[in-house]
Amino acid sequence: MALQDLPVMLSGYRLMVTEAPAAKMREAEDGTVTPVVDRMSGEVQYVVTLFAKPMPVEGRKAGKGEEIRVNLPGDPGEGFEEGMYVELVNAVVNTYEIPDRVDPRKIASAGLWFKAAGLKPVARPVRNAA
Repeated sequence: MALQDLPVMLSGYRLMVTEAPAAKMREAEDGTVTPVVDRMSGEVQYVVTLFAKPMPVEGRKAGKGEEIRVNLPGDPGEGFEEGMYVELVNAVVNTYEIPDRVDPRKIASAGLWFKAAGLKPVARPVRNAA
């Protein structure tokens, strides 16, 4: 069973653009590449790659962070460049499972993917001068 559109709180993370938003592309069996289009709106979907790094918490070692890809329902607009800090608007996470071909009761692969209604620029974090 796959869980869909679970709200996700990323307020404890700094999100930095590592790959600017671009149209999400799909490769067909014949090798042609076409943009992914939303079935409801007909709009081309976008994807952005972000580096999610935990914000420092006093008394705890800071985590290293991880790169995540986030699906967007359309073009988020101009100005979302590499190195920019952003916030996700209405971020959700979805899960998926791929059953084993030999024994469908077993799961061969599972994972999750993020999506958001949009991106919002945020001020670059200020480092503490010590």
